[in-house]
Amino acid sequence: MRAKKRLGQHFLQPDWAEKLARVVDPHPEDRFLEIGPGPGALTLRLAPQVAHLTAIEVDAEMVALLRPKLPANVTLIEGDVLTLPLGELAGARARLRVAGNLPYNISSPILFRLLDMHIRYGCLRDATLMLQREVAERLEANPGGRDYGVLSIFVQLHADVRRLLSLPPGAFRPVPKVHSTVLRLTFRPPAVTLTDPALFERMVRSMFTQRRKTLANALRPFALTVNADVREALRRAAVDPTRRPETLQLSELARLAEFFVSA
Repeated sequence: MRAKKRLGQHFLQPDWAEKLARVVDPHPEDRFLEIGPGPGALTLRLAPQVAHLTAIEVDAEMVALLRPKLPANVTLIEGDVLTLPLGELAGARARLRVAGNLPYNISSPILFRLLDMHIRYGCLRDATLMLQREVAERLEANPGGRDYGVLSIFVQLHADVRRLLSLPPGAFRPVPKVHSTVLRLTFRPPAVTLTDPALFERMVRSMFTQRRKTLANALRPFALTVNADVREALRRAAVDPTRRPETLQLSELARLAEFFVSA
């Protein structure tokens, strides 16, 4: 097997695949969606322990290699997880669990795809994902730190984040230049009430393009789009205008958004 650099492929060594399968914690009634099974290091360990597993792999060579090895309870789909109609998987009676060693170059788009699947269909129970350590730190980040940003906010809005495992570069072949972390996202209802989730998302994304500015300045471009007064928004939300976007708690962001909804 030759790893394809353009697909960000790094294959997990067998002993680490065993550790990953254990922390995924599969059960006989579980239905899994696996993202990027590659040669099947995790797939072939999970499949005997679960009711059903759907695996999505973009690499045709990997699909051809893996398909003959699969038991009957595995469905292998050749395609791109970012473009496939994942809503078709939402019809299962049991909520899906997700597992995957995410390609580091597209991990953020995949995370947002999973969030969208949870929000639209409510069909995901949890996701156990291997990520570049720096991405994992962004998902776990608290307000006030340099890692806290758009990804932190939207993941924490919809899921609880728990660190399960840390992996050195030597856990893979070829050896990557980065360390890896396995996190579990446990999906749940939103942590704060939002009258207009789409407006909240636009506001947050706009603010964090200017994260080092004071809120009085960082909020101004968004406020102009909804014809609202920034100072009044901050006063009504009881937020100091000299603070920066990266210091705001979810509850404070929600209060700001509510003002703009009614503006």
